Amino acid sequence: MDEMRAREVLSAAGFPGAAELLALGENAVFAADGLVVKVGRDATGHPELAARAEREVAVAEWLAASGVPAVRPAEPGVRLVEGHPVTVWQRLPAPVRPAEPRDLAPLLSRIHALSAPADFTLPRRELLGGVERWLTLAGDTIDPADADYLRARRDGFAAAAAALTPQLPPGPIHGDALPRNIHIGPEGPVLVDLETFSADLREHDLVVLALSRDRYGLPAAAYDAFTTAYGWDVREWEGCAVLRGARETASCAWVAQHAPTNPKALAEFRRRVASLRDGDAEVRWYPF
Repeated sequence: MDEMRAREVLSAAGFPGAAELLALGENAVFAADGLVVKVGRDATGHPELAARAEREVAVAEWLAASGVPAVRPAEPGVRLVEGHPVTVWQRLPAPVRPAEPRDLAPLLSRIHALSAPADFTLPRRELLGGVERWLTLAGDTIDPADADYLRARRDGFAAAAAALTPQLPPGPIHGDALPRNIHIGPEGPVLVDLETFSADLREHDLVVLALSRDRYGLPAAAYDAFTTAYGWDVREWEGCAVLRGARETASCAWVAQHAPTNPKALAEFRRRVASLRDGDAEVRWYPF
């Protein structure tokens, strides 16, 4: 979904088409009329996209009832506008500083202490579930051999992940625990992206920053501050390499979907796949 299409949906939902674009990725996120409006991809033929948006609103309401600091919906439910799920959220005050890895630790500790919600079911963390869709969106722009390589990795890591013995008790997780998904407001850290909430291995939340340290240039000191605050380093767990490999595979495929319209995405996709093929765990990847 490009920005132009997202603005068309935004206007059809009754918000000004000239609203400020805050983010454009899996969703387009706008500031409009003092609120935040999230426009999802076209769910026609992909009912799971609408279901994901509905679950994100339910998660926000559950976290509010549980006392976990997180963004709150401004209206219940999901609007389906020209096939696109649209959700409306309260706008947070301006951040007082950038989020840091250590800010994640107390929020993750609170999430990991929760029992499963009673009113709805959290899905498993289907980290690899989007791989086929992202590769399909990439089409002929990427080398078919690279697409087949990622599909084989997906299948292998999916099987390996299913056989893991966790160190921590499974339960609710955020699913994409990165500083970019934390907003530091006047009253402290707040979760702002809830669509990947799942019920699965808690280690999923901790591998994210381990990979950031190894691949994306997160300083070792920042990583150590996070593990100290949380109380455990997931790299001590023998299953860490499996979840890391699964996340790397998904990250490659996610970038691929942008390749047809963005040469920088294609270059980054090729960089990532080449490093996986070469077995080089130290090649720097760049956020996209």
